[in-house]
Amino acid sequence: MAKNLGIYRCDACGYTLEVVEMGKEQLVCKGHSYALTCSKADAQVVCCGKPMELLEPNTVEASREKHLPVAEFGNDGKFVVKVGSILHPMTAEHLIQWITIVYGDCVQRVKLHDGKAPEANFHVGDANEIDLYGYCNLHGLWKATVKK
Repeated sequence: MAKNLGIYRCDACGYTLEVVEMGKEQLVCKGHSYALTCSKADAQVVCCGKPMELLEPNTVEASREKHLPVAEFGNDGKFVVKVGSILHPMTAEHLIQWITIVYGDCVQRVKLHDGKAPEANFHVGDANEIDLYGYCNLHGLWKATVKK
């Protein structure tokens, strides 16, 4: 079973960050005895002086530009991911910045560039269930899952 990918984004500058281990909620207590106050807390990721947003991936296509990653299993563990059943535009103003795959305990990412096709080649061995992620600079994070 694949792990969830924790991607944060700064609304001010557009910086994105992957959290490798999301961790668990912590119980934070202040004071002592009768003045003790406790609350549950998650770590807060901050950029440009503001908390970063944890992105929830879109999983349903809703625009004419296609964002959902699609993939094909090849021979010898080869795996090809493309973004969009109709390939997504790849201009400097509007592009897929990266494609990431997650399976088992493995994460692989390929950074993409404008003017190139929104696709990437991976090697996944004998994995049979893979989560695919694509990040569009205008429309955010997208996710699909494929099974062999």
